[in-house]
Amino acid sequence: MTQRPVESTISFGTDGVRGRADKFPFTDQALVALGYAIGQWAKEVYGKLQPVIAMSSDTRISGDRIKRSLGNGLMQAGASVLDAGILTTPGIFAVISGGKICDASISVSASHNPYEDNGIKLFDSRRCKITVDDERKIIRAFEQAVGRIELSSDYEIEKWPEAVTDYMQRIVTQFKPLFLRNVKVVLDCAHGAAYVVAPEIFRALGATVIAMAHTPDGTNINQQCGSVHPEELARRVCAEQADCGFAFDGDADRVVAVSRTGVIKDGDDILAMLLTLPVYQSLGHVVGTVFTNQGFEEYLREQGKHLFRTKVGEKYVAAKLEEENLLLGGEVSGHIITRDYAPTGDGIFVALKVLESIIQHNNWDMVTFQKFPQVLANVQVARKPDLTEQPYATLIAEYERTIGKGRIVVRYSGTEPLLRVMTEADTYERAQHVAHDLAQVLKKVIETSQ
Repeated sequence: MTQRPVESTISFGTDGVRGRADKFPFTDQALVALGYAIGQWAKEVYGKLQPVIAMSSDTRISGDRIKRSLGNGLMQAGASVLDAGILTTPGIFAVISGGKICDASISVSASHNPYEDNGIKLFDSRRCKITVDDERKIIRAFEQAVGRIELSSDYEIEKWPEAVTDYMQRIVTQFKPLFLRNVKVVLDCAHGAAYVVAPEIFRALGATVIAMAHTPDGTNINQQCGSVHPEELARRVCAEQADCGFAFDGDADRVVAVSRTGVIKDGDDILAMLLTLPVYQSLGHVVGTVFTNQGFEEYLREQGKHLFRTKVGEKYVAAKLEEENLLLGGEVSGHIITRDYAPTGDGIFVALKVLESIIQHNNWDMVTFQKFPQVLANVQVARKPDLTEQPYATLIAEYERTIGKGRIVVRYSGTEPLLRVMTEADTYERAQHVAHDLAQVLKKVIETSQ
């Protein structure tokens, strides 16, 4: 069977299409074909000759070029395109949800990745995440268009500056006026899409805001800052004697919290704090992932609640929430979905809901639950063989026998060439030893096995 050349097809990972911004499929030629394919898909799905598609980007230097090329292809397919400028991923979905203005939206962002990467996330105004069937249709249309559809100088994308103010107003109206009066908060904006909207939203609700990592230059997004690197935020909260702090990632669909004493709180802690709010207290089920801490599962069990675990990836959490008709779920990384507000994670909204919980319960130390010691070891791999096959499955089973009452989760990153080994054990030392030892052993076997 003849294999299709690598540069004539695309693939959707756990969070859209992602890769190096200077390589396929982020070349102008591939992007115009992808835009054309998305436009063809939109015409079919929405039954319109001219569907309306909005676009936004984070602060990466490659964002404007990618939007121009995508938009060019979209318009050649017959779509109408609106450019919202720099706006968070949940923001661009929020302003198109319901379909009154736009049929779909595209967020050009690689989330927490470094600036050299970029990504394309596509949202449906009615269902939020597109389906696997939608992805297949777009891939087929792309394969037919690539190399055939070229950039054209006949098209100019319409600007949509009102989208940013519309998004901010949508968030502010979800909370009591000035409920953050007398609250001093540090916001780490990751030099990303939240750098303007997050401080303005918090100030509009009465907070005294100290913004950090809020001067993007196109190349410093997520650079030793944001939700993946909250250590400097923790130091800043203590130095400023602030009440709390929140760190977002590059497109602000994630959030990590920091208590007034500088303790970093992850997505599991955030879910625990949200569960103390009246709207969520009576929930019997919460959705997490295979990486959700075992201590959180025990915490839920003590309250008579059940944890559903999914594969890692916000789309899997969202799918489970929809399948079970549930309201609350999320990932350790800080992707939290409050489905009564939106079917996708919004780091800014979630941070404000956490503050509601803190204020109601005077929980400025962000006390939650006792965690099982957990360690995550990442190693780079050149290929990703099936870990359920031999010899990998036997190796993993051998280590599982050594970890006692703990857990081992081994998986590949959906967006990077990484093998991830997560361990939980009765002691940190045991968890660390098993995680790093197993990661190195698997890496060596993967490299030497064919």
